[in-house]
Amino acid sequence: MISSKALIDQTGISRATLNNYIQLGILPKPMVQSLSADADEGGARVLGFFPDDALERVQAVQILKSQGMSMAEVSERLVLTEAVLEMDELREFATQAEFSAASSSRKAKRVEASHIRKTALQDKAPLDKAPMNLNLSLDRLEHPAYMLNYNFELTWLNESARKAVFGFDAPPARSEQRNLLELISRPEARLSLNEQKSLARLHLQLASSRLSYETLEKIVIQADPLLLPILEDIQFQDQASEQMISEMEFLRQLPDGDSALYNVYAVYFREGMLVVHSPVSEQSDDLIHFLSRRDQVIQSLLSKRLPVMTPLAVLVADLQNSVRICSELPPDEYFSLINQIWSTMTPILRKYTGTHGKHAGDGVVYYFFPQPESNYLFNAVACAQELKEAMRKISADWQLKKNWYTELQLNIGLHEGQEWMGAFQSANHVEFAVLGNTINQASRLSDFARQGSIWATKDLISRLSTDERSRIDFGVLRKSQESGERFVPQTYAQIESLIDLQSDKYEKMRDIAQLAVAEIRRVTHTRIY
Repeated sequence: MISSKALIDQTGISRATLNNYIQLGILPKPMVQSLSADADEGGARVLGFFPDDALERVQAVQILKSQGMSMAEVSERLVLTEAVLEMDELREFATQAEFSAASSSRKAKRVEASHIRKTALQDKAPLDKAPMNLNLSLDRLEHPAYMLNYNFELTWLNESARKAVFGFDAPPARSEQRNLLELISRPEARLSLNEQKSLARLHLQLASSRLSYETLEKIVIQADPLLLPILEDIQFQDQASEQMISEMEFLRQLPDGDSALYNVYAVYFREGMLVVHSPVSEQSDDLIHFLSRRDQVIQSLLSKRLPVMTPLAVLVADLQNSVRICSELPPDEYFSLINQIWSTMTPILRKYTGTHGKHAGDGVVYYFFPQPESNYLFNAVACAQELKEAMRKISADWQLKKNWYTELQLNIGLHEGQEWMGAFQSANHVEFAVLGNTINQASRLSDFARQGSIWATKDLISRLSTDERSRIDFGVLRKSQESGERFVPQTYAQIESLIDLQSDKYEKMRDIAQLAVAEIRRVTHTRIY
């Protein structure tokens, strides 16, 4: 153990810098100990102590900063990388312009372009066998690299990929225009028909590790039906686990007319597939080490995701009477309740391929984007129904736990539209955000919903397939003096016909006065109507 005073004295950093390193996660929180009266620590009665490797970690920070790296990049290397960096390797890195070492256990082998080699990547690669280039990051990849979602739509690319693969000045704004099979056929790509087919075959083969033939067939038909014969030749593999990458050799035509052989790596994430081209002639151990740091790679990819105009469904859910519930519960129990609700929502969200928007107090926002194997609109509806059922169980648990009569209810609003989607990044968090009226109207609809109900717009429900609509029990509760209340199925109503908008308590609803909506009471696996 080393004391904070000794660490400051030996490294020359200030106490403020030391606290900053702790906040960034570069150093762990110190273990505070009381000192004996004769302890020689500058008169301090209590002192923080760090693990023995703290001195080396601070020295590592200083070396990395001397290479021009920002604190965010330094933190990314030391926090997200699990392997402990040896100081002698860092010093060697500081004196070399390029750091690479050949791994004796790994030999390059040329294979046909249609052959895929599955390479299992260990989370902790021994540094003494293949020292990692600490400067390697998405920003420092010199060769073409880009990210595709599982609709084959481009979500990120580096400058090398823009020039060498796609050729455009800027990517198209709309998501459907970013399909890779369409992008490589555009005139600015300057690819011959044979080159287009080769690239299409390459990416279809890489995607076959995660997508079924039927899914890829749908993507190809929508983009370019003439490529279907290529799909017929693809050999589908068993789906790769998330701890593996695919590697293929690919012969690329260069602008000067020559050709070069490249290793093409595909790394698979829930959000899509990262593709990186690397010349066979270059050492690739550093690249593979970098790609194996999955958390680091996907965090960086999400933060750099290109803004895009995309179709989406929005789900906004709010806990009814949250202020009263907060006042009735002790603070620790209230936070326990909210955390239980969020943790219950997470697996349901993943099941229906939703994306977290942001937590707004005790409410949540989920986004649902087009998927290759399911209808994102129906996913949003089914997710809302399952959240409603899960909340009933949570409510029953807390009624039993607290012996109270409070009913915990989640009010949900659903809407769809086409909006700009991007990401906001803080030091340790990436949050997706949607700009436009769709989310505002879904939020208002959530405010309108009461007693744990689900309300969706006519726009969303009418865009479902006939079969999907037949599995939803939706409609409007009509009121009349003669007949009282009656639920009329498969109908809609404007908000202004359901509530008195002149009342002050409905002031926020005036923005959606003419929005046609319906209540969703039930979602089933079989047809209702």
